[in-house]
Amino acid sequence: MNTVSVIPQKAAPAPANKRKKSALKRSETLAGFLFVSPMLIGVTVLVLIPILATFALSFADWNFIMGLRGFKWAGAANFVKLLDDDVFKRSIINNMLFLLVVPVYMLVSLILAVIIDHFVYWKSFFKVAYFMPYISNIVAVAVVWQVLFQPSYGPINSFLQAIGIKHPPGWIADPNFALVSLMMITVWISIGFNMVVYIAGLQSIPKDLYEAADIDGASTWTKFTRITVPLLSPTSFFLLVTGIIYSFKAFDLVAVLTQGGPINSTTLMVWDLYYTAFRDLKIGYASSMGVVLFLFVFAITGIQWIVQKKWVDY
Repeated sequence: MNTVSVIPQKAAPAPANKRKKSALKRSETLAGFLFVSPMLIGVTVLVLIPILATFALSFADWNFIMGLRGFKWAGAANFVKLLDDDVFKRSIINNMLFLLVVPVYMLVSLILAVIIDHFVYWKSFFKVAYFMPYISNIVAVAVVWQVLFQPSYGPINSFLQAIGIKHPPGWIADPNFALVSLMMITVWISIGFNMVVYIAGLQSIPKDLYEAADIDGASTWTKFTRITVPLLSPTSFFLLVTGIIYSFKAFDLVAVLTQGGPINSTTLMVWDLYYTAFRDLKIGYASSMGVVLFLFVFAITGIQWIVQKKWVDY
């Protein structure tokens, strides 16, 4: 006689349990939103709304002194006007040249990080020493370099004259060297932060890779190019993206040292935007500059994100 085994069926959850789980999930979601609400409110008020307002004002002819009654739509007139604005075109060229500081201070920072991490005692002292310019007040830094670059009695030109250079450059007073001077100061300020990040990246590389390379007889250069550089590529990508964005935001050194001069040789896009908005009181026109600046940063960051798949090893 065949016996039929009966498999006990799992009891369906009671509706009361479903309601309890749903209520618990809603309360957890609400608690999560309450915890992040200060950040969400801050980002919305200080970032999202100004970005949307900038896009809207870029199509208007308006300044805040006229009030809302003076608001007039101008269509694409502001952007057409930008095409004939020689100062704005010069600021774009200066910004493109200013981007060169990023690979320079990344390379210097990487070399210093390798030296300090592998060959130097008192690592903490050197980390602090190189990091100090990055956390120093930018106005104080600018004043110090203003004295160093002084054309007549500054220490730099005095040294150049002492080694036989009869006509040293005028640095920030010379249209041909003013932008180069700002780039040198930016490199000096940025080395500390990039170096500390690179040292953290170096210390995360497994030591057994170098030990295996030593057993195989690899030279120092081979270990640097085949192990260190590829495994630091995510760190380099992070520093490259943030460095380029920072270079487009450069404003403080220009404001303190040169104010765009001499002869607009140091006018960068953010300085031109600030001058147009708060000196000439052309808010709509300045907003169109802000939109162009946003598009530049967005496009360059997008290109970097696409190209990084070919050289970044995760």
